Parts: sequence; structure tokens; C-alpha cells
Amino acid sequence: MKLLLTGGAGYIGTHTIIELLEQGHDVVVVDNLSNASSVALERVEEIVGCSIPFYQVDITDKVKLSEVFSKEKVDGVIHFAGLKAVGESVEKPIEYYKNNVAGTITLLEVMKEHEVKNIVFSSSATVYGAPEVVPIPEDAKLSTTNPYGASKLIVEGILKDVHLSDPTWSVVILRYFNPIGAHKSGRIGEDPNGIPNNLIPYITQVAVGKLKELAVFGNDYDTEDGTGVRDYIHVVDLAKGHVASLKQFNTGQEYIYNLGTGQGYSVLDIVDAFSKVVEFDIPYKIQERRPGDISTCFADASKAFNELGWKAEYSLKDMSEDSWRWQKGNPHGYQ
Repeated sequence: MKLLLTGGAGYIGTHTIIELLEQGHDVVVVDNLSNASSVALERVEEIVGCSIPFYQVDITDKVKLSEVFSKEKVDGVIHFAGLKAVGESVEKPIEYYKNNVAGTITLLEVMKEHEVKNIVFSSSATVYGAPEVVPIPEDAKLSTTNPYGASKLIVEGILKDVHLSDPTWSVVILRYFNPIGAHKSGRIGEDPNGIPNNLIPYITQVAVGKLKELAVFGNDYDTEDGTGVRDYIHVVDLAKGHVASLKQFNTGQEYIYNLGTGQGYSVLDIVDAFSKVVEFDIPYKIQERRPGDISTCFADASKAFNELGWKAEYSLKDMSEDSWRWQKGNPHGYQ
């Protein structure tokens, strides 16, 4: 199968390319490189031993995006492209809705025009808002606490409506929990712009001496140690979940799956695990809660196992070791 990956030069996209190619699929990458690096794709090419068609195109640019579809004749799309920081979305809601919602609408218009009706969408556990029950099943109540989550929920609704209007569309919505880790080679990993919004790259940059200390946002949540609890999943497990989801293409159905481990860890649990890997204590400082953050969130991922045969396999130790290998070997990321 030939697949177009929007945002394919990003953290999750690059790892997914490797898993797709290993399973015999062909890939085409579209990315505007606003939060990614062409170096990452070059390193993926080193790992897989072949070249990867790449187009530096923004998904809001309908003309250029359509040119890619005309040239490449793909069978389906894995849609990663979008802005992704919860805190930033509170500060810049218009940018988030423009990129994540309007960009997806443009993509769907182009797909429709080119008769490409298979899509996997990168959604997020943020669509559950402050969950009423954990672990969270796919049929849990949906709500959002920030514009990032709202943009994901809006796109989910758009995709459902597209499928309802034309049942020949096959739609797979993957609700990610918290991806961490890196490829075992240490050649690709998470490389955020500026001060990281996500926990693990923040910790790794403190460990490598790039940042002074970790900011822990809130220690007064209703959790065992007062810090937020999340479901951290290895990015390679997440990538394999995308490959597994392709079995639902060409079925004319809509599917929703959680991709997580089903295990919740607090911020301080992660700090402790990472301190053991690097063999020194990670310095941290408690700060005020961030707007839009919630107390506890972890997955019920049994549906993905029952229907796709997929489950997360990497341990927290594996995730920490792989994250550290990447950061230690690339203290300044892809620069």
C-alpha cells in the first residue's frame, strides 16, 4: 500500500515511516517543517536504506497539496500534521484552529477530489477532557479543557460526518496518550522547538545540561504524590499501532482506538525512573499548574488489542533508556 504521511517529518511520523517500510508499504511525506527537520528524514533514510519522497508543503495550501496527490497516486493518508502543545494552544487558539481544523478540511477536500478515501487520523486523549473514569474507554464522555483538545475533537466530528455522508470512506481515529522514547538506533527522536512542552524532552534536556531544572507544573492534584498522572507510551509502539490500523482500510467503516499502555505514571514517577537511567537525580522545581492540564489520564487499550491485535510492549525503563540514548547522542537535537 502507498501511504501519504502529512507531518511525516515529525517525531511520530518518522518512527512510523520505519515501521511501515519494514512491513512492505511505500510512503510519501508531506511536511511544512514548522516543527520538524529535514535532517530527521535523512536519518530515517540511513536507517531504512532507501530514499523517501518528500514534499515541503503546508496542508493548508490546496493547490500544492493537490499537485502531490496528482503525482503520487496514494492509497491512503496517515494524518499527523498539526500543532500539538496544550499550553501554547491556550495562548494561540486561532493558530491552532487554523492549522488543525482548517488544514484538515483542505486535506479532505483534496482527498475527495483524488478519490482517496482511506484515512488514519492522529487524535489525542485530550478529547476526554477531565475523565470521569480511568482507565478511559473509547466510549467515555468527550469534552475538552483547551483549544488543542478542542481542535482534535472538532476534526473527529468532521471525519465522522464525512463517513456518514459517503460510506465508501474508511476512517480510523487513533487517540494517543503520551508518546515518549526514541528509535533504538539513537538517530531519531523528539526534538521540540524552544523549551519543551512535553515532560520527557524537558527531562532529557535537563539531564544533558541544556536546561537548569525541570519545571513540575502542580503538586496539588488528587494523585498519590500530588503530580499529574499520564499514560506514557513508547513512540515505536505507537508507530506499530498505525501499521496495525491499516487493516481497517477499504472497509467503508469508522473506527476509534485508544493507543496507550493502560498504566498511569505520575510526573515524579517519571523523574525517578529517568534518574535511575542517567544515574543522578534530575533537579526539579514545583510551579503553578498550567492552564488546561488535568489530574489523571490513562487508557483502556483493550479494543485495539481485540480488533487489531496491537498492544504496547515497551516498559517505562525502555522508554527512559531510549529517550536518553537519543538526547545524549544529540544534545542539540537535529541542529
